[in-house]
Amino acid sequence: MSEQRRSVAIHVPVLARVEGEGALDLRIEGGDISELRLRIFEPPRFFEKFLEGRHYTEIPDMVARICGICPVAYQVTAAQALEQLFNVELSPWARAMRRVFYCGEWIQSHSLHIHLLAAPDFFGCNNAIELARIAPDEVRRGLRIQALGNELMELFGARSVHPVGVRIGGFHDAPSLARIRELREKLRAALPEAEALVRWTAGIAVPQDDQAFVSVAMRHPRDYAIERGVIGASDGLLIEPAAFDDHFAERHEPTSTALFGSYHGQPYLVGPLARLNLNHARLPEPVQALLAETGLVPPSRNIFHSLVARAVEILLALHEALRLLDDYRVPDSPWAPATPRAGVATGCTEAPRGLLWHRYEMDSEGCVVNARIVPPTSQNQARIEEDLRLSLLEFGLDHPDDALRLHCEKVIRNYDPCISCATHFLRLNVERT
Repeated sequence: MSEQRRSVAIHVPVLARVEGEGALDLRIEGGDISELRLRIFEPPRFFEKFLEGRHYTEIPDMVARICGICPVAYQVTAAQALEQLFNVELSPWARAMRRVFYCGEWIQSHSLHIHLLAAPDFFGCNNAIELARIAPDEVRRGLRIQALGNELMELFGARSVHPVGVRIGGFHDAPSLARIRELREKLRAALPEAEALVRWTAGIAVPQDDQAFVSVAMRHPRDYAIERGVIGASDGLLIEPAAFDDHFAERHEPTSTALFGSYHGQPYLVGPLARLNLNHARLPEPVQALLAETGLVPPSRNIFHSLVARAVEILLALHEALRLLDDYRVPDSPWAPATPRAGVATGCTEAPRGLLWHRYEMDSEGCVVNARIVPPTSQNQARIEEDLRLSLLEFGLDHPDDALRLHCEKVIRNYDPCISCATHFLRLNVERT
C-alpha cells in the first residue's frame, strides 16, 4: 500500500457561521472511493445564545454581525419574521426599498465570488491577481460592479459592512432624492457591463457535470423571489416559512462541527442555480432574452452553471433596483411603529448563497426567549459532499493527487460557502491502496 498526504495549515478568524477551517479526507481503494468526508471546523453557534434576552430593537444590528459579506440577508430576515409576529404592515416605500437594499448585497456578493473566488479556477490561476494579468478588463469590470453593490447597501444601511439602517417596521432614515438620482445614473451605466459579464461567464469552459439534485428556493407569484415569498422545491413542494421543520432537518456528523441539512432525508441544493432553476420564468424580459442567448436552458443539472446564474442575478438586481428607484419619493416616515407581543416568529429570505431561515420565540415584552438561524452553507453541506463524490468519479480517480485536490477545491468554491474553503486552500489527505 502506498500512502501520500498533503496538508495546508490555515488560520481563520473565529466568526460564528461565517469562517471556519475545511478539510477533505479521500480514500481510494481498488480504483474506487471508499471514504470521502468533508470536514468543517466552525465555531459553535453562539449568536443564537447571544440573542436570548435581547430586546427586539437590537436584533437587526446584532444578526448583521453574523456575516460580513451578507449582513443584509440576516437583518431583513430577522426584521421580516418579527414584523409578521407583531402585525407590522410595511409601507409600500419600505417594502420596495428593502428589496433595493437586498439587491445591493446580491450585486456585491456575486461579483466578489465570480471574480475573486471562482473564476481563477477555470483559467488555471491560483488567485485573482493572476487572473487580472490575463483578463485585466474583466476583473476591473467586476470590481466596479462590486463597488456599486456596496454603494447601494451603504445608501440604505449607512455603511456597507454590518449596516445599521434597518429597523423593525422599515428603515431608520430615508435617502435624499439627490442621492437616489445620482445612484440611478450609476445603475443605468452598469447595465451594459452586467450584460457583458453574463456573456463572459457563459463563455468560460466549465466541467460538463450532469447530476440529479433537488433545488430549493423561495418562490413568489409575480417576482423573482429575493426578500419575500414561500419555500419551494423542484419536486413540487410549496410551503410557508413556518412549516420549514416539517420538511427540512439539520443533523450533526461526527467528523464536522458544521450542521448538515437534509430535505426529507436527502441532500438538496440552495443558492443561485437553485433559484434560477425554480424562478427563471420570473426574470425580467431583457434578462430572459440574454439568458436564452447564452444557451443555458434552466433547469440545469450542472452545478458549475452557478457561475452564470450569479451573473444573471447581478443583471436582475440592477434591473430591479432601477425599476424600484425610478419613482422614488422621500416618505413621510421611513418606518411604521411596532407593538411587541409574545409568540413564535419565522421568516426566510434568499441570501446570496441561498435560503436563510430564522425562528424567534418572543416574550410579551419583546425580548428573545429562543432563537434559531439556519444559514445556506449548512443546508448545502450534504449536497457539497455528494457533489464531490459524483464529480470526482466523473473527473477520474487516476489523476495525480494535486489534480484531485484542485478539482475538489473547484467543486467546493463553486458553492461559495461561508467558510474558509471559499478563500483558502483545502487540506486534502489522500490514501491509496
